[in-house]
Order: sequence, then C-alpha cells, then structure tokens
Amino acid sequence: MSGQKPALKSGGSPQSRFQVDLVTEAASTASGERGAPGPASSDGSKPPEESKGRFRVVGFLDPGGLGSAMDIGLPPDVSHNGDTVKSDSVSLHSTGTGQTHISDSHSNTYYMRTFGHNTIDAVPNIDFYRQTAAPFGEKLTRPSLSELHDELDKEPFEEGLANGEEPTAAEEAAAMAAKEAKGGSVKFGWVTGVLIRCMLNIWGVMLFIRMSWIVGQAGVGLTIAIIAMATLVTTITGLSTSAIATNGFVRGGGAYYLISRSLGPEFGGSIGLIFAFANAVAVAMYVVGFAETVVELLNDVDALMTDELNDIRIVGTLTVILLLGISVAGMEWEAKAQIVLLVILLGAIANYFIGTFIPMESKEPKGFFGYNTAILLENMGPDFREDETFFSVFAIFFPAATGILAGANISGDLADPQSAIPKGTLLAILITGITYVAVAFSTGACIVRDATGDHNDTVSDTVNCTDAACTLGYDFSICREGGCQYGLMNDFQVMSLVSGFGPLITAGIFSATLSSALASLVSAPKVFQALCKDNIYPGLGVFAKGYGKNNEPLRGYVLTFCIGLAFILIAELNIIAPIISNFFLASYALINFSVFHASLANSPGWRPSFKYYNKWVSLVGAVLCCVVMFVINWWAALVTLLIVLALYIYVSYKKPDVNWGSSTQALIYNQALTHALHLTGVEDHVKNFRPQCLVLTGYPNSRPALLHLVHSFTKNVGLMVCGHVRTVSRRPNFKELAQDHTRCQRWLHKKRIKAFYTPVLSDSLRHGTQFLLQATGLGRLKPNTLVMGFKNNWSEGEMRDVESYVNTIHDAFDLQFGVVILRLQDGLDISHIQGQDELLSSQEKPAGVKEVVVMVTKDSDSDSCPSKTTSNQSSPLILRGEGLGLEERKKERKKTKSPLSLADQRLLENSQQFKKKQGKGTIDVWWLFDDGGLTLLIPYLLTNKKKWGDCRIRVFIGGKINRIDHDRRAMATLLSRFRIDFSDINVLGDINTKPKKHNKLSFKELIEPYRLKEDDMEQEAAERLKAQEPWRITDNELELYKAKTNRQIRLNELLKEHSSTAKLIVMSMPLARKGTVSSSLYMCWLETLSKDLPPLLLVRGNHQSVLTFYS
Repeated sequence: MSGQKPALKSGGSPQSRFQVDLVTEAASTASGERGAPGPASSDGSKPPEESKGRFRVVGFLDPGGLGSAMDIGLPPDVSHNGDTVKSDSVSLHSTGTGQTHISDSHSNTYYMRTFGHNTIDAVPNIDFYRQTAAPFGEKLTRPSLSELHDELDKEPFEEGLANGEEPTAAEEAAAMAAKEAKGGSVKFGWVTGVLIRCMLNIWGVMLFIRMSWIVGQAGVGLTIAIIAMATLVTTITGLSTSAIATNGFVRGGGAYYLISRSLGPEFGGSIGLIFAFANAVAVAMYVVGFAETVVELLNDVDALMTDELNDIRIVGTLTVILLLGISVAGMEWEAKAQIVLLVILLGAIANYFIGTFIPMESKEPKGFFGYNTAILLENMGPDFREDETFFSVFAIFFPAATGILAGANISGDLADPQSAIPKGTLLAILITGITYVAVAFSTGACIVRDATGDHNDTVSDTVNCTDAACTLGYDFSICREGGCQYGLMNDFQVMSLVSGFGPLITAGIFSATLSSALASLVSAPKVFQALCKDNIYPGLGVFAKGYGKNNEPLRGYVLTFCIGLAFILIAELNIIAPIISNFFLASYALINFSVFHASLANSPGWRPSFKYYNKWVSLVGAVLCCVVMFVINWWAALVTLLIVLALYIYVSYKKPDVNWGSSTQALIYNQALTHALHLTGVEDHVKNFRPQCLVLTGYPNSRPALLHLVHSFTKNVGLMVCGHVRTVSRRPNFKELAQDHTRCQRWLHKKRIKAFYTPVLSDSLRHGTQFLLQATGLGRLKPNTLVMGFKNNWSEGEMRDVESYVNTIHDAFDLQFGVVILRLQDGLDISHIQGQDELLSSQEKPAGVKEVVVMVTKDSDSDSCPSKTTSNQSSPLILRGEGLGLEERKKERKKTKSPLSLADQRLLENSQQFKKKQGKGTIDVWWLFDDGGLTLLIPYLLTNKKKWGDCRIRVFIGGKINRIDHDRRAMATLLSRFRIDFSDINVLGDINTKPKKHNKLSFKELIEPYRLKEDDMEQEAAERLKAQEPWRITDNELELYKAKTNRQIRLNELLKEHSSTAKLIVMSMPLARKGTVSSSLYMCWLETLSKDLPPLLLVRGNHQSVLTFYS
C-alpha cells in the first residue's frame, strides 16, 4: 500500500478552475507504514498542464494513498488521519529532480500548504523571488492576485512577464536536471575562488624586483606611506565591491556586472569593454615580464636562441599558448595551477624572510648585513635620485596593489559570491598589505643603499666615512660618484642575494608573473562574455556563447589569446602599461561611485548585507582613484577618460533595451519627486506659462495628425498627456488595461514622442474625460488645456454622442481649462485602416517579448470620441502569437488585407502631414476674441520648431471700416511688446456684412433635422420632447442667436477668401452658453465655421493671461 500512487478523481462534470475538491477518506491503518516513494506516473508521461509547469486538479479517493506521506517528502502535517475528513485537496508532483511538490486543487501554481487551511494563498518562499536562471533552486510562481481576488466564474487573465517570456519552473527544473546529469558545474569557495586569486594577482613581480629599489628611493617611512595610500584606495574599493556584491545575487561578469547593475548599461558597457581589454593586454604584460626573466637567465649562461628581443617573443608566445591550454582545459585545471603557483610564491617569500636572519660575511660587500638599527635609521628617510619624486615612485608601486578584482571577475564560478567576494577580497588586501610593509621594513633594516661588492672596500678613513656601513667596517663612499652595482638603489635582484636559496626567488618571480597572467587570461573572457550576453554592443553576440558544464567562453579565450599574442609580439609595453593601469583604476573609481550613487538615491532596493561601508568614504575612494590616475600618468588618464566618455556616449545613444533597476533610475526618480514637490510651493507666474495639454487621442497611433501637431508645440516646452477614454459595457479587465498602457507608452517612446499615455475606463466619453480632467497630473505638472479632434461625422451618429461631446467642452471650461479642437476635412481617426494600428511591430520589440498584434474593426463613428474605438463592437482584438510564427502571422495579415479606398488613402496621407517639415507658407491666426493669449501663443511656439520654421504668422482681427489703420497699429504695438514676429496684420472691416444667401440656405438645411418645431405641436408635447431630446433647437433659440449664426457663416466665407492656402489656421473658438445653446446648434456653428478649409485649430483659452510684456 505504501508504494501505491494517489488515484485521480474520476467522473463528474467539468468544474471551475477555482472549485474546491473535497478529499474522501476512509479509515486507514497505513498512516504509520513506511515504503519507497512511487513514481509520479506509471508511464512517465506528464499531463499537458504539467508540461507547462502548471498542474492538474487532483483529488484523493484512495484511503491509503497518503499512507507513505513521510516517505515521499511531504511535511508531517499532510499525512491523514483516517477518522477525519479534511478539505485540504493536494496532489503530489515530481519535478524530475528528485523533489516532490504539493500542488493546489484549484490553482495552476505551486502550492505551499498554508497553516493547514484550504486556501491557495501561499506562504513566503524564497523560490517565488528567484529569476529564471536561478542556479540554486527552481523559480516558483505564487498565486496571482487575479486567482485570489477575481470572481469564481471568471477565467483569470494570464500573467504576463515584464521582461519577455521566460521558461517555466518545470522547464527550468528539467534543464537543471540535465545539467546535473552531465556532471554539474565546478564552483569555488572563498579561499580558492577569491583569496588565492587576489593574493596571486596583488603579489606581482614588483614584490621581488622593485620593492627594494622603492625603499632605497623613498626610505622606509615614505615607502610605508606609499603602501598605506595604495592600500587605502584598494581597501575602500574592496569595501565598495563587498557592498555591491552583497546587494543581491551576483552573476558572472565581475566588475562589469557590478557596475552595470548599479549604474546602468551606459557606465557598465563602457567600463566593461575597456576592463576586458585591459585584462587581455595585462596577459601580455605579465608574460613579457616572465619572458624577460627567462631570457636574462639564458643570457647569463650564453644560451640565447637569436637576440634578446626575439627570444622574448619566442618565450612569450610559447608561454601564452601553455596558459591558454590550461584555461581551455577548464576552471578546475586553472584552479589547480593557481594553487601550485601560490605554493611556489609563498615558498619564495618565506625563503626571503628566512634569508634576512642568516647574515653571511660573503654578502656584506654587496650591502647585506642583517638586521641593524644604524642601517634602519639611515634608510628611514628618502634619498630620491635621477629626478625621482614621491609621486613618481608611488606611480611605479601602485600597479602592484591592483588585482583586487581577480576573485570578483569569476563571480559566476563562485559557490556563494555574496559571501566569498567580501571575505576573500578584504583578507587578500590585508595579507598582501602586511607582506609589502614587512618586506619594506626588512629590506630597509638589512641592506644599505649603495655597495661596491668589493671585499677590499673596508674602512680606512674613519673621519670622512659617516654611513651606516662604516660602523660595520665597510666604506662605500665611492658609490656617491656612481657606478656601484649593489645595494638597494642599484641591484634589482637584491632579494635573491638576501634569500636563503637564490633560485627560489627566481621561481617566485616566475610564479608571480604566470599566476597574474593566468588570472587575467581567465578574467578577460569571463567579463567579455557577460558583456556580450547583455547585447550592449551589437555584433559582439558571437562571443556570448559558452561551452561545457561551466559555460566556458572558448571564443573569448581565443580572442584574449590573439590580443595578448599581438602585444607580446610588439614587445614594447612601456607605453601601453600606464593606460592599462588607468583602465583598472577607472573601474575601481566607478565601483566606488556606484556605492555612493546607490546610497544617495536612497532606493529601497539598496540593502547590502555587508554593512561596513559609507557613501562618503566611497566617494572619497572614487576621487582618490581619479587622482591616482593622474599621478601615475596624466596623459594616460586623459586617454582613459576620453575612451570611457566615447563609449558612454555611444551606449547612451544606442539606448539598449535593458532594465536592471540601476541606481541612476532611482536617483532620477528622487530628483523628479523633489523638483515636483518644490514646484508646488511656488505660485504659477504668467512668464512661466506653458500649454500643458491633455490630448484625447484614444490609442496614441489612432490619430497621428492630432498627436504630431500637439507634440510640435509641447516638445521640450510643456506637458503632453495622451488621454484615452475606454467605454466598457462588460466587466473591466484592469490587467488588460495595464498591458495596453505599457505597450502604448513603449510605442510613444519608440516614436520619440515626449508624452504620457493615460487610459481610463468609463461608461461614456464625458465621464471619462471628467476623470482625466480632474485627476491627470501631479502638482504643477498638470494639464491646463484640453485638445480634441473635431467630430466630423457627428450628423451621422447618435445625438447622445453629440450631447456628450459638447458637454465635454463645457466641463473643460467649468474646470478652467483652455480648449483646442483640430479639424481636418478628411478626419483624424485611422484606427479602422488595417495595418496602421500595430503599437509595437516585431522590429521594435526586444528579444523575448511576445508578438502582439492589435486589430481594430471599423466603427461606424470612426471620427468620434476615442472611446468609440473601444466599444463592444470595435474593441481591440489582441492576438497572442503562441501557436503562430512570425511568417505565419504575416501571411494571415496578407490574407485579410484588402485594398484601401481612395478616401482611406487620402486620410492616411493627410494623417502624416504634421510629421514632415512644412515648407514656406503661413500660419493664419484669426484672433477675434481675447482669451488670454493662448490663440497667439500656440502659433508662436509652432514657428519656433524646425518643422514650422519656414512659416510666417499672419494675424487677422475684427474691426470697423473707419478704424482699420488705428486697429492695425494697435495690434502691431501689442505684438511687438509681446516680442512675437508677424508678417502681416489684416483688419476685417466687413466681418459684420450679411452672409451670402446660398450659404444661409445651406445652414438652414443643416439644422433642419435637429429643430424642435414647437409651432407644429402642442406646448405640452413640445416640452416633453425637449426634455427627452435636449439637443433639439427651438425657434426661440434660433431667433435669439441669429446674429451669432450669421457671423459663423460670414467667417467661413472670409476664411475661404483669405486663408484657403494657409498651412494652418488658428482661430478663436466660438463659445456656447450652457443651458441656453443646444448641442446640435453649437455643432452646426462649428461645422459651418470650419468646413472646406485647410487644417483648422479652434482655440479658446481660459481667459487668464498667458502672455505678458513685463520683464
């Protein structure tokens, strides 16, 4: 019974996804039994949901089915008591990795049993927070809010992933199982992975062949100061590295990964490339150092192959080939090689220190006397020679302190980078720092600065001999004239002299050079691979591919080998060496700056578990790194900064589509929030007025002409919000709304339109616009002008929509908004034209994002309010491309595509007219009524833009025939005081002339269907009809506004006469008094005024000044 598999519930009607299955149990005695776990399925197959990482609904009927619960890994509280009936419906699922999970009876997600209650709410679990490529466990999916909150009969909306489609938990588990079956990747602890690497990299050749010379030049005191300064810089950088490394899981890529995830792709991409290059060239530097030592030994025994330079090339090439073989063999072999080299290096250092305690008489003529106070006191102070200074000596020493990122650079190969990087790096800095100080002290206390090497140079004149050597019986005063070959100042191999066994120091030099070369040869490809994986630089993706269980970047190894070999063959590294040191320092500076920046941004996501850092100390560290760059070599520092800047500008221009939650984003948010709050503390001033537009575009690509025209005068000037009122008759799907919002905002960004997209769900255009007018914006960043398209086909649709449209204008005026209406004769809305409505084409989509096609069916009222395009009959159909490939979708689209009508072709052509540059022409401003100046400000802002720069402003005003010159001069004076250029001012003296008869007849025909005709019915019936249909025009209303009606007809005649060739007409919009002018009469006025004209912008400000001539 213990091995029996739980039985599936059989029979029954299909049930809701949220239906709870009761578990039927009978008395069972099997609860105490023990047995082997049974397989998840007898044939090994998985149900379809399982293949997606989701699980079927299962109920247990078998009373003994859970008898072996303890054996198959269930928690103790899941085993069942036979005397009770529980409602906890659970099923067992094997992931294929030897782990068993519990799945919920009414959920598609993994289920963690919650306090013994029947709920799909999950308890906190680390696996919910993993990313896709989590190396330490599976990514599980918690129940979505929809699954917990939506009504039971509602099919929950499938969760989308922000960064594209990712493998599910089951798929990832299978991949991990396959990976483990191959043998598993090699991961290093903090000692072998970080400590040993850092120590080997920091203990360079400098320790053996330059340290004694530095002590001779700077003295023991200043040498210790130099070591302390260098160690201070590296310690601060180590602390910063530790802080970043412990602020979340660290992947491969070392310095590049740390910087890019903190400061963003711009800094990370620029420093990553030069850091990888610096490591590649450093391979050549270390190998040449090794080759020079070998060639010197060959020269000593007269065994040169050709000449010194070519021998260096030959030995260097053979060495780098050997190192490449070790690296390609895998990280295991490389780690073993590093341990061997460390043992040799430690032996060489111990050999030196043992030698200092064994003074030999034969070594005294060469300057080594053992520990002596007189020698220490003499060497305590500096004795700079050959134009050396403190800073020049510091510049020579500092590269010896670098190498602290050797462990971090292989972060992807560490078992626990968060723990290993801080411990290993900081301990390595401490150990190597102490070692350098000990070597400096011991050399300064044992060896004199100058020695002849001649046994006969004993003290003969005690009067003139005052050096420390004199007290020990030797007179090396002849060395002041130069020519001596021994002592701290003259012999670079003095440590070999001091050591107990000289050849071991040579072995130490070999070990130091080869270990550093090997570390750099491994670091460069790892960093470069991480950089290429992020696709920061197009074309480098070929180097992202990894091979084997450790994902080894073999292509990167070959590239690093080629770069290193090229510089080895050049064999002239004196020029490139300072630049390489500066490349490393630049990365140190940015790591320190990353910590300062992240702390300054005060993001809740900045929570490093390493607490021993300070943002100001990190800033000091960044500044110190920059100072050291210039101290080492000022021109190399400039070159480094220029290269970083050039790469930064390139990456910024390319704008890679990545989102790593960098501190740059956090700081921008902080600054935006701070400035927005500051703005609220100051009252608006007329000099700072900007048109901040709420544009009723619907979907942003539905009305391109409206979008492009408003963007022309708001870009870099004022706020632009694309409002979208979505009318809904069914239950609102807010998740769908959120997805549309993301897609539309991305579309605006891709089209470089500086605007926000704000959708609302409402039952009508008017109510939705009221929501937008009242709630859109933040503090002073709030719209003050409503912009909408003219309802071209208003006479063909429902009059309720016309009533709503006109009332929307009234609402805007009630809320003290200005109103702008754009009319094109062919209309604005192109959403019904197939193929014009894809908000995100496949070319624009980043890799991994699902193909989404938005198709909007033709609506009978296509030029009406934006909300009409999302009514039940014309709602967007979102096609998910899960079963279709891109080619199939293209074919499907071609099948359904029909040829465009002439009207649609013209509509499409006109919809793009404001996107292109406007040629020479005029913007005619009909400033008939003073609305505060908005009618004049918009054309002025347009002419400031490049697209409209060739257009001139012509101003038209109303006046009387006998005052035309006076009115023209008055307007010219006003415009000059406003500092607005104009080409002409026209005073319309005949504005009050009666319109032509045929135009009056046309207006009469236009209003005929909307008249109430109360004279033809009883008064009570007329009042009832007016109450039911408030848009009806009464005879009294017509008579009352007869003069205003005639003015609209006359203005249309004048517009055709004067402005028929204008690029754009901007005109004062007539007002309709609320409750007096019916909506149909007002629409007839606007229709009559604006018909058969070039693009017309009707503008009415809120009658508060937006222009001033005061300074």
